[in-house]
Amino acid sequence: MATSKTSVLVLDCAAPEELADFYAALLGATVRRGNDPDFVEVVGNDGNHLAVRRDHGYAPPSWPRPDDSQQAHLHILVAEEDMDEAEREAVGLGARPIETRDNSGPRDVRTYADPAGHSFTLVARQGR
Repeated sequence: MATSKTSVLVLDCAAPEELADFYAALLGATVRRGNDPDFVEVVGNDGNHLAVRRDHGYAPPSWPRPDDSQQAHLHILVAEEDMDEAEREAVGLGARPIETRDNSGPRDVRTYADPAGHSFTLVARQGR
């Protein structure tokens, strides 16, 4: 019989407290601090769950990668009609636009770097 498991995406960074606060505000989630100051979780009521971990030698990733290789990034699903507001929230919290375009519809995709340099994408979804 398989044991019960769950998973969490962990982002490395230099300042986990600040990055956790950024994602908690962006996702409407809460920050869960444990005994380890180098590991902080971000947990939302609707199933969002990620964590940030201090890496003392952290160097931000680049987007896009020069060699065109794949790298992980977050897709944050947003109702089509809320995309502009979600973009204002992200930038107001410290996100840096990398690739934004207003496609006005279900193919509206906008990519940003969080304050530590990780890429994430706001993706329009119908009926969200």
